[in-house]
Amino acid sequence: MKDFTTCLKDYARIGIRLGVNLQPDQSLVIDAPIDAAEFAHLLVEEAYGAGAKSVQIMWSDPEYERLQLLYESPQTFTKYHAWKQQAYAEMVENKAAFFTVLAPRPGLFEDVPAEGIHAMQTAALSALRHVRESKMRGQVSWSGLAIPTVAWANQVFPDEEPDKRITRLWEALFHMTRVDQAHPEHAWRQHLHDLRRRCALMNNAQYHALRYIAPGTDLTVQLPRRHRWSGGGRFTQDGIFIVPNLPTEEIFTAPLRTGVHGTVTSTRPLLYAERVIDEFTLTFEQGRVIECRAGRGLDMLKALLATDEGAAFLGEVALVPHGSPVSQQGVTFYHPLFDENASCHLALGSAYPTSIEGGQSLPKERLVEQGINASMIHVDFMMGSKELNVFALTGSDEWVCLLEHGEWVDSAPPVSHS
Repeated sequence: MKDFTTCLKDYARIGIRLGVNLQPDQSLVIDAPIDAAEFAHLLVEEAYGAGAKSVQIMWSDPEYERLQLLYESPQTFTKYHAWKQQAYAEMVENKAAFFTVLAPRPGLFEDVPAEGIHAMQTAALSALRHVRESKMRGQVSWSGLAIPTVAWANQVFPDEEPDKRITRLWEALFHMTRVDQAHPEHAWRQHLHDLRRRCALMNNAQYHALRYIAPGTDLTVQLPRRHRWSGGGRFTQDGIFIVPNLPTEEIFTAPLRTGVHGTVTSTRPLLYAERVIDEFTLTFEQGRVIECRAGRGLDMLKALLATDEGAAFLGEVALVPHGSPVSQQGVTFYHPLFDENASCHLALGSAYPTSIEGGQSLPKERLVEQGINASMIHVDFMMGSKELNVFALTGSDEWVCLLEHGEWVDSAPPVSHS
């Protein structure tokens, strides 16, 4: 059994050596909250050990942001710091690698009006659009990991004794990222191979549409011509293999922008800008959300959908077996990085250009012409469960079952689900 210190060092090593795959003489940018200073320093040490030319940490302070949002006028949040915008632009230009440390604090902004959160989020999204698009097009390397906070551990493991919750969350993170195994990098190579094999099968099939059936969900999603499924990491345009999300259990592609019809109901809470949106239902017509309901966080959900023209359309459809290692933890993590790897999910907003053949070289206007959505946002929400069945429409107009009761069905014959 590996001790905590060994697991923590391996956690940092997986992030730098596998996740962002830092190259010798490459610069690294670490985005981290001040809560994560100790772990960020481990990442810095690992980065220099990998041959980093330089490492920059861009610190954030969520509690300071909360105080700003409570006491400043929302109008002050409509502008993003020009110096920070320029710094990120220079880092992209210099082909730096980007690594994000997450330290979730669910509910931190619950007492903050949605108007202020939306204004701050929109300003940052607009100012850093170039950075986000560079990541999605594979022009730069990027990845990230999460560390526990007291608030997060309390939310995820409320039934544990208070002094054991942080330890329990660390154990879960190490397990889901395979760091608790004797040879983490070997385990990851096998896992990534399995995901890429699944993508190859889906790409070869070139299904025309997917249909999701579950309690509260009956959704049909058309897929664009020459769509490409991705999963198990990806290559940047410079040929560097990265694993952007740690953990990762999904395969995903983009839907046809105007080809989404029906209703979908969430199965896990969505944490957006430290606000919880839960028990929500979206109804789509010709791709657009035409109605939304929520048991909690409806104001935040409406603000999210109104971010820009593309925010009310889908940019991703992702398939994850219900029995994934993340799902097997038996808890809700209140963060998309983890919950999306426990559940089939969809994403509101922008699609990855790589979701269609040759898409990474096409300008945004051409992508939209081919049915690929564009937006400032990309927000995953979960709709999978052991009650979900997913069907795919073949080129010969037959429906085949892909997932039954949330699990992959291999070599399934055509079936009817009408």
